Amino acid sequence: MKKALFLSGLILTSVTLAWFVWAKPSPDGEVPATAVVQRGDFEDTVSATGTLQPRDYVDVGTQVSGQVRKLHVTIGSRVEKGQLLAELDPTVYTARVDATQAQLRNQEAQLNERQANLRLAEQKLKRQANMMREQATTAEAVQVAEAELQSAKAQVASLRAQIQQTHSTLRADQANLAYTKIHAPMSGTVVSENAKEGQTLNANQQAPIVVRIADLSVMTVQTQVSEADVSRLRLGMPVYFTTLGDQRKRWYGTLRQVNPTPTVTNNVVLYDALFEVPNPDGALMTQMTTQVFFVVAEAKDAVLVPMSALRRTGPGKATVNLLNTDGKVQTREVTLGVSNRVSAQVLSGLEPGEQVATTERAQRGARSASAAPTPRMGPRL
Repeated sequence: MKKALFLSGLILTSVTLAWFVWAKPSPDGEVPATAVVQRGDFEDTVSATGTLQPRDYVDVGTQVSGQVRKLHVTIGSRVEKGQLLAELDPTVYTARVDATQAQLRNQEAQLNERQANLRLAEQKLKRQANMMREQATTAEAVQVAEAELQSAKAQVASLRAQIQQTHSTLRADQANLAYTKIHAPMSGTVVSENAKEGQTLNANQQAPIVVRIADLSVMTVQTQVSEADVSRLRLGMPVYFTTLGDQRKRWYGTLRQVNPTPTVTNNVVLYDALFEVPNPDGALMTQMTTQVFFVVAEAKDAVLVPMSALRRTGPGKATVNLLNTDGKVQTREVTLGVSNRVSAQVLSGLEPGEQVATTERAQRGARSASAAPTPRMGPRL
């Protein structure tokens, strides 16, 4: 019982003291809220949300149709340029190559025969020409020999053209056969897999994608900036972001691109802004959500004051109500540097450790310092 009475008395005493301290009027008749002028680093930023994507990636598809016989990689596999990724059943394409090669050999044999006939026609015409000089043959026989020679030449030329066409067909068939083995066009990591072993891919109707390979060593951050803030962005400005998994670590880059065409979502106009960051250890992954900060202006080791303590008087100029050690309020002019919605850099007029009023009540008190103080009532108990 005595202990309870003691605690009750202690609480009552504390409340009474707090009431006297809170209710004590300032010389101006107000109880001003104050802030201490600080020194520190300062940033004026534009914030946005974004997502991570690989800067360089490629969808690896197939140029021929066929059944997937073997996949040599899985999602997450690290591959090098030229590495074998998958194989299609090559039976049909092997048969085509064999057939074209056989056709080519047949045409080459025919060419040898036609070339022999050409040589014979040349010799026959030569004999007829010699005999004609000695009046041992007729003009008609010479004309027949000449016609046979021209026919033999035409047949050789035609067959050579056919052989050239067959060579072209053979190269196409060999290329299609080579396409049944799908190789990596770049080094990177397999990030998606769209085909399975045994699946038939039809390259005639669409371009079937087998896997996607991405270079995860450099990531692109794609952010959406509102139309109210996009005018504050400039190419090359510093930018950093944090991820949901580790909001203490900052990743830094520079703004590379702002797309001029916006996207409109629910009547909100947003512009895509992109920049890259290195990702040597692979900590950043595709589709991660980021909180991005574009640094419009910054100051290091600056004198800082809350915006609520300032009254703008002109470009780079403002006044503050400074609380002296005797509790009186003094108006002082200050010169400002960079600022944001919360704080401003003070170039001159204030020193760290000084106290400034941050409410309109204190500023009205400063304007009516000659008026009689109006005591405030304390809280009802």
